[in-house]
Amino acid sequence: MKGSLIIVGFFVLGIVCGVMHWLPDLNAFGNVSVWTLYALLFCVGITVGNNTTLLKSFKSLDPRLMLLPLMTIMGTLCATAIASLGMPHRSLADCLAVGSGFGYYSLSSILITQYQGPELGTVALLANIVREVITLLGAPLLVRYFGPLSPISCGGATTMDTTLPIITRSSGEDFVILSLFHGFLVDFSVPFLVTFFCTL
Repeated sequence: MKGSLIIVGFFVLGIVCGVMHWLPDLNAFGNVSVWTLYALLFCVGITVGNNTTLLKSFKSLDPRLMLLPLMTIMGTLCATAIASLGMPHRSLADCLAVGSGFGYYSLSSILITQYQGPELGTVALLANIVREVITLLGAPLLVRYFGPLSPISCGGATTMDTTLPIITRSSGEDFVILSLFHGFLVDFSVPFLVTFFCTL
């Protein structure tokens, strides 16, 4: 929860700095956000590459549970498509692009801003932060009413990092490897799906 509040705080601080013109226009230095994204992805790659036990742990998973990332992706896209019916001012592709962030706000919001503009990019950022906050705050209730897999699915791409501790506490340590596997695959799908829907 603290991490999510810090993220929202920095986002609000950025808006204030932009509105008040306290900082120089970063666009004057080229596409800074894209290069920042590349650096972030490079760091994520180093983290995954250094974790030699992660891929070995994935082999111990029940094959049926390996379908959870696919179900999360399909469920999110179906729910997003239904929600788009109430937003006639936005195309189905735009809504699916936002839904395809799966909680990965740093990547999806930058990609959507690049393809569709800052308005939809901001919507994507907020939607993905809300998804993470719902998981952080609601994990115990999700487990109670829908079972131990529900906070993992709700967390989307965040289940291998920010929401992992609350999932471990709520669902149990038996679901740590599944949570990492789920987050890894959903995370990996984000740039492909967001780019696909943005270019439709």
